[in-house]
Amino acid sequence: MAETKREIERKYESDDSALPDLTGVAGVAAVLDKGVAELDATYYDTADERLAAASLTLRRRTGGSDAGWHLKFPVAPGVRDEIRAPLSDTVPRSLAGLVRSRVRGAELVPVVRLRSARDVRDLVDGEGRLLAEVSLDAVRADRLTGRGGSARWTEIEVELADGGDPAFLDTVEEQLRTAGVRPSASASKLARALEETRPKKERRAARAGKTTKAEKTTKTGKTAKAGKTAKAGKAAAAVPAGRAVPAVREPSAVEPLTAGDHVLMYLRAQRDALVELDPAVRRDLPDAVHRMRVATRRARSAFRSFAKVLDRSVTDPIGEELKWLAGELGVDRDQEVLTERLTAALEKLPRPLVTGPVRNRLRTWSRARGGGSRRRLLAVLDGSRYLALLDTLDRLVDDPPLLEAAAGKPSKVIAKAVRKDFGQVAALVEEALGRPPGTERDVALHEARKKAKRTRYSAEAAAPALGEPAVDLVRMMKSLQSLLGDHQDSVMTREALCDLAAQAHAAGESAFTYGLLYGREERRAELAEAALPEAWATVSGAMEV
Repeated sequence: MAETKREIERKYESDDSALPDLTGVAGVAAVLDKGVAELDATYYDTADERLAAASLTLRRRTGGSDAGWHLKFPVAPGVRDEIRAPLSDTVPRSLAGLVRSRVRGAELVPVVRLRSARDVRDLVDGEGRLLAEVSLDAVRADRLTGRGGSARWTEIEVELADGGDPAFLDTVEEQLRTAGVRPSASASKLARALEETRPKKERRAARAGKTTKAEKTTKTGKTAKAGKTAKAGKAAAAVPAGRAVPAVREPSAVEPLTAGDHVLMYLRAQRDALVELDPAVRRDLPDAVHRMRVATRRARSAFRSFAKVLDRSVTDPIGEELKWLAGELGVDRDQEVLTERLTAALEKLPRPLVTGPVRNRLRTWSRARGGGSRRRLLAVLDGSRYLALLDTLDRLVDDPPLLEAAAGKPSKVIAKAVRKDFGQVAALVEEALGRPPGTERDVALHEARKKAKRTRYSAEAAAPALGEPAVDLVRMMKSLQSLLGDHQDSVMTREALCDLAAQAHAAGESAFTYGLLYGREERRAELAEAALPEAWATVSGAMEV
């Protein structure tokens, strides 16, 4: 069983081989000598160091109080989540799954061995409570792949006690700096080990400013194309005969970005979000599933909105796969949201208005409609279809099927695409406002909501190119989407209440409470519809993209 620990620490270097005196640190009543621990850690990665490129570390360590497997995810500078698993001969499945979006089908192999003599001191307060652990590590690093060598160094590490105040680390650092200690130039022992044990040829090339093969590796482990946004040859193969393929280049500080550059930057951000959120979804972190679904929707919207930039004969099949992934991510989520809305509405009712076993029926109904499970979702994320989708997205952003308009000015090409999306929203809102209340208006408002979301996403992609007008459109579309979303939620909630009322009636229970909630949801929809004309007038009058 894996466990997670939030690790807040800082690393330092010194020309001295001993720890400075820390008895004068404010709040420290005693410095306790905990002795020397011998640590032996083997770090695992792919042959092309995909985990290291993403600042992830996976190791098997013996010695010390926390022997076992450790996987570390960066959270913020100096802050990492360390996920632990018991010692075993092979990488634990629980940890291997958390790096699968990076590793894909590549093998995890030993890349570096670090042996450290750790001289530990505990900083405690007047009541004997641990404030921080300070250690002096004498490290020997040996590269286990290729023709790498060895390296030795000494470093100081200060780790905050669980639940401690991060400001205490500033106090310790002030004392260390006074003693001539300086922050480490490396983010981690592994980063330093990989650098200092590289073959001499690679290190000389790096110092000379040349790009080595390893340095061209992208976050997902694919080899990037130096000096190009994409390879024209592969892009041409993806475009139907008779269509021009523009010359593609890497954006530079002196050359203006093209429409294609902006669209690809947005798509890369969504690809990166999927890869980075994968472990968060597996760990069931708050909002991770929702954010991952949003990334799939943003990418799909970009394919449609910028069809003049990217060939849809290539992107449409990818869009279908993204739609499939979004559906898998939402198997339980939509039902959970609906149940939460019904539960909240029920809690607001005075007790005398809740007649019959309403809460029990709601729980039973919710469980029956929950079609998925954590196990199902994890199987999807481990499956070949999902991993193939990630590979396809890599190829798309590395070798994009650019059309002629991709070489155009963003102020023309991207602005035109956003205006088109906005025009579709306008048509749907006007259509909905022209219909009488009822099912047809509900459907029209739902379509308007979906188009508003798409316009919001295209405006997000356009913001770096178009500036404030696009930012304003994002804000306006988000507000409109929220209003239309509340209306659609009311429609779905009323459908659920009808279902619940029918079940209660069939069981001989009172349906009064469901009818009361239905009436309240109906009123919420009416209020949303009543607010729409004014909201739309504000949007349509303010937006000029």
